[in-house]
Formats: sequence, C-alpha cells, structure tokens
Amino acid sequence: MNEKTLRILEEGRGDLLTPIDLEAFRAHNRAKEKGLVDKRMSEKEAIQRFVRESDYVGIELYGTVRCPMSLTRELIRAGYHSLRSAAQGVYESDLLAAANSFKAMDWTYIGLEVYGVSSNLRRAVESGYVETVVEWSNAALAWRFKAAAMGVPFLPTRSMLGTDTLEYSAAKVVECPYTGEPICLLPALILDVGILHVNRADKHGNCQIDGISGFAAEMACASKRVIISAEEIVDTEVIRQAPDRTIIPWYVVDAVVEAPFGSHPGEMSGMYERDEDHIRSYYESTKDPEKVKAYLDKWVYGVESHESYLDLVGREHLETLRIKGA
Repeated sequence: MNEKTLRILEEGRGDLLTPIDLEAFRAHNRAKEKGLVDKRMSEKEAIQRFVRESDYVGIELYGTVRCPMSLTRELIRAGYHSLRSAAQGVYESDLLAAANSFKAMDWTYIGLEVYGVSSNLRRAVESGYVETVVEWSNAALAWRFKAAAMGVPFLPTRSMLGTDTLEYSAAKVVECPYTGEPICLLPALILDVGILHVNRADKHGNCQIDGISGFAAEMACASKRVIISAEEIVDTEVIRQAPDRTIIPWYVVDAVVEAPFGSHPGEMSGMYERDEDHIRSYYESTKDPEKVKAYLDKWVYGVESHESYLDLVGREHLETLRIKGA
C-alpha cells in the first residue's frame, strides 16, 4: 500500500493561545445541563459565575452591531487583567484594551472604523502589557470557531494564502492530498466563555437575531460557557412562532441577561441607531490616557449596573435613537 505523508509547505510564527482538546470539549458538552431551566440573571451574577481570570473569552458582534456592551462593562468592573481574547471588534475591544483586561489575543481588527485605529490597543501592545498578539483574517477567525463547533481539529481554506497575515498567524499551509495545491489549515478555536448580544431570547436561552447574524452560532457552539444578553426576554411561545430566527439553541447557553439598549453606544438592527456623538466623544478621549481613564471612571466604574448606565446616558436621549415603529 502506498502511503503519502501530508507535506507542510509553510507555517505561521504565531502561538496557539488555547489547546485543541476536542475530546475534553465533547466531554464538557455531554455533561452540560440540557434541561429547560430558567437561566435569567444579572450581568454581575453572570460574569462572576462563568468567567475566571485567565479564561479565553470571545465577544461576538459585527462592527458596533449587537455589541454586548452591558456585559463588556461588567467584565471590566469585575477587574480581570489576564484574560485571553478573540478580538474582531471595535468599541468593546478598545474599551477592554483601555482597562488592561487581556494579556494575549487572537485578533483580526480592533479600531474605531471611520474614526481611526485603536490608540488604546497600540499603547497596551507597545508597553508590553499585552504580551501576545496572533493575527488572522476575519473569515479565518470565524472558521476557527466553526471547526470547534463541528468537532474537527482544523478547516482547510484558501483564506490568508499569500499574505503577511498568514506569517503572523498559527495556521499551516499543506499540500492538498487530492489536488496537490497549497491549502491553508485553520486550527479549531475552543473558547472558555462566549459573550453575545441578541434581539430576543427566552428564559431557557433560545436566542433570535434580526439582521446580520455574523458568527454568533459558530462562536456559541465553540464555547464551553455562553453568556447571552438580550434586548428583551420573551415567552417561549414567541420564539416558537419564528423558529427560523433561532440562531442559538438553549442547550449551549448558561446565562441569559435582559439588557434593553444593551448594545449602546452601538446599534441593534430594527431597534435603535448607533449613538454617533457618544462614540465620537469616546474616540477623542482615546488620544490621551488621562482622558481614557476619566471615561472609564464615568461610564464604567462609576455605574453599578446597566440600569445605572442607562440613567447616566439619559432615558430621553436613548428614545431619540430608537427606530420609528420599533
């Protein structure tokens, strides 16, 4: 019998920030509670119960759409400073960098889009506080979650071939055993905690998303523990009326938090617009470390809960962001 060894053509120089232990992940999922239990709790309880120092934490969003900001602020208030992070974000990742919340990261992009790059991340990396940065394309990071969700150690793709991003990743390029062509292998990414914001959920954790769903399903199914915040918690019968919108099933979810305007200053499809003035003001503060500290003191550390944050923003102002008819 002819045997053919898979030939590695190229390897990225980046580190794998978490092991690909699929058997342990399967065992964890088998042992997880599958009953239709009530998982409602506050942001503070959810973060305290399900996030531990040095955990690998992923936050799912699309730009500033469905940004789980009420949970992000609680994560910062909890005082973690050595998390590992899967970063594909804007405001929330920048805020975590400002608070020195993570030491290592798999990242695709962190910045403030039209306003510019992340000064907070630059300072955190250049100072040495963030010790490890591994680069990926947006698609590659999403497909790494998909591999973990599928229970396979990697997915073969063409993503990143011929780019410098590949060089600074932990991917491998091999000779395809079928075609002989180069193919990029993306390692599965298993998260300790996935944090997501959705339009609606029931108390058991069945989650629905209106508009773009990003990589919500893949991240949730690639996470050992999943914390959901939702604009509203609805009766299960409401969920059952539109089963095609149920992106995340109850059996992967550990906590459900009701958080109206939970994406602020980001936006929610069909519900409210982005608070452009707030984001612009935040961006201006990021140019000066002292102003960033003042922002954190006022908008994060200075409020005890999401409800207090909404009071500080102003309920009347929030209503001006609401989409008519929503």
